[in-house]
Amino acid sequence: MSAQIESVLQEGRTFPPSEAFRKQATISGMEQYRALCAEAEKDHAGFWARMAREHLVWHKPFTRALDDSNAPFYKWFDDGELNVSYNCLDRHLGTPVENKTAIIFEADDGTVTRVTYRELHQRVCRFANGLKALGYKRGDRAIIYLPMSIQGVVAMQACARLGVIHSVVFGGFSAKSLHERIIDVGATLVITADEQVRGGKKVPLKDAVDEAFALGGCEAVRKVVVYQRTGEGAAMQAGRDMTWDEAIAGQSDDCPAQWVGGDDPLFVLYTSGSTGKPKGVQHSSAGFLLGAALTVKWVFDLKPNDVYWCTADIGWVTGHSYIVYGPLACGATQVVFEGIPTYPHSGRFWEMIDRHKVSIFYTAPTAIRSLVRAGQTSPEHHPKKYDLSSLRVLGSVGEPINPEAWMWYYENVGRTRCPVVDTWWQTETGAIMISPLPGVHALKPGSCTMPLPGIAAAVVDEAGIEVEPGKGGFLVMTKPWPAMIRTIWGNPERYRKAYFPEDVKGGHYYVAGDGANRDADGYFWIMGRMDDVLNVSGHRLGTMEIESALVAHPLVAEAAVVGRPDELTGEAVSAFVVLKQARPTGEAAVKMAKELRDWVGKEIGPIAKPKDIRFGENLPKTRSGKIMRRLLRSLAKGEEITQDVSTLENPAILDQLKQSL
Repeated sequence: MSAQIESVLQEGRTFPPSEAFRKQATISGMEQYRALCAEAEKDHAGFWARMAREHLVWHKPFTRALDDSNAPFYKWFDDGELNVSYNCLDRHLGTPVENKTAIIFEADDGTVTRVTYRELHQRVCRFANGLKALGYKRGDRAIIYLPMSIQGVVAMQACARLGVIHSVVFGGFSAKSLHERIIDVGATLVITADEQVRGGKKVPLKDAVDEAFALGGCEAVRKVVVYQRTGEGAAMQAGRDMTWDEAIAGQSDDCPAQWVGGDDPLFVLYTSGSTGKPKGVQHSSAGFLLGAALTVKWVFDLKPNDVYWCTADIGWVTGHSYIVYGPLACGATQVVFEGIPTYPHSGRFWEMIDRHKVSIFYTAPTAIRSLVRAGQTSPEHHPKKYDLSSLRVLGSVGEPINPEAWMWYYENVGRTRCPVVDTWWQTETGAIMISPLPGVHALKPGSCTMPLPGIAAAVVDEAGIEVEPGKGGFLVMTKPWPAMIRTIWGNPERYRKAYFPEDVKGGHYYVAGDGANRDADGYFWIMGRMDDVLNVSGHRLGTMEIESALVAHPLVAEAAVVGRPDELTGEAVSAFVVLKQARPTGEAAVKMAKELRDWVGKEIGPIAKPKDIRFGENLPKTRSGKIMRRLLRSLAKGEEITQDVSTLENPAILDQLKQSL
């Protein structure tokens, strides 16, 4: 395997931290970093126990940091008690943070709302009391299907406050995706909005909820709470549906936090799996929060006067760790944004950084790449046209950033003064695992540099043996860590097989599923997914799911989906389709391709729409009937076919499949 993923990156540029930055940094200089790493190396559980005592507020202190008696089902701090919402809000009451702005919310149309920590605490308590009055309690499950909003943060915090396990579904997902998640997690409550507003357009959410219910099997849901974002277009069902305002009417703004066990579930977040059914990644309370809070302090070097902005959506793990929980636990002032980076013009991000004096900015390579392009086509909205002097740290998340996009970001947005922290982590890891520390590491464009203290990462071959520097292999974690996934909801066996496969070091290593390379300086370079999970704009999509959606179309006989590199989204969905009727050509093919794209958009969501569709009379299969996916990847990339195709059942179809729509 290692031979298959040799790195093509030859990156020699390095950017050491400035002396001024290093001096003020939370982790200052290589010596301090190495000392923390050595402490963790010497006593792994003891290191994390110290971090948990210093950075979290406990109701009942834990006596056991790590219970590994039933590995890989690790437990952290399980005999302690705390509450995540208490750690994000109540801990700040009676301190100077109480009256500090917690959230600067900017709506799609530019309207700005500011909420202090005290006000946020009151909002969360009122909503939590409203849910409590409806009979919701510790251990219940709620689906949250909301736009980017203060209400989204409040709903998640209120659930955490009551010990209700939440599962947030991204507002761009379809009714069918929502339906699957309601059933799988066993939700009894849905919190949604009438509509969301993005880029000047209204997108219905409550209609999708009703559509999900119509598919059947959602009878366990007792209540649907609807936030009236636009006040238009939401049909309400008597007895089941109520507005957000009705839920909080007359409720007290004081709601005592429900203490839960340190390892009790906080949320379940669904991520695509390569086997079709989405995986419910279950995260714990204390471990997850510790990972999120610690990395905000370490990686972003958060200071009391910073204005922090993570551009993710709360529907993804980045929004959980780096909007709803981590920054609030640290008492940060943060920007929450409803809209998109290109509306009403491509300078929206830069305008907002200027307007709110953002000092820490965390976004995805996809956004950076689209803004590189926009800066060329609309020079009036180039970042150089805005005052970005407030910035001091830039971050990248979601997928590896190619060196040229990194350089553009560093030079044009950060003006060569801001370190770029290129962070590697996953939904399953809960928090950032490998990243430069801005006051420690010399930066290399395109490299996520080194593991954080307490994170034991390695690059290994198929047997779990560490490979020499410069050779590619599997990225693994050799020791557990507090913020890690605990299980797949309702499917422990799938968890074990997916992340701790027996054939890699006897099931003792967490296998990330990414290919990686470690250079001579010990820096990590991520080289993409090793399985059939596509990473489109930082969103992980299973090829199986998209194939299943295509085949569900009445005219599709067979479909195969692969990823191909894409300048804008990192990876694009490329679909190869065999119809139940004659292979279409010309106008009929264009029309059919559009129909299939719309179909996938409806089945899964717009993010999964194939970028290109190719029709063939058949798929390239070996004589034993196996689809030659490697061949499809070459076709998708437009590469010349050099591999042996003698085992192909029908080599003539290759010419058909070269034609992309």
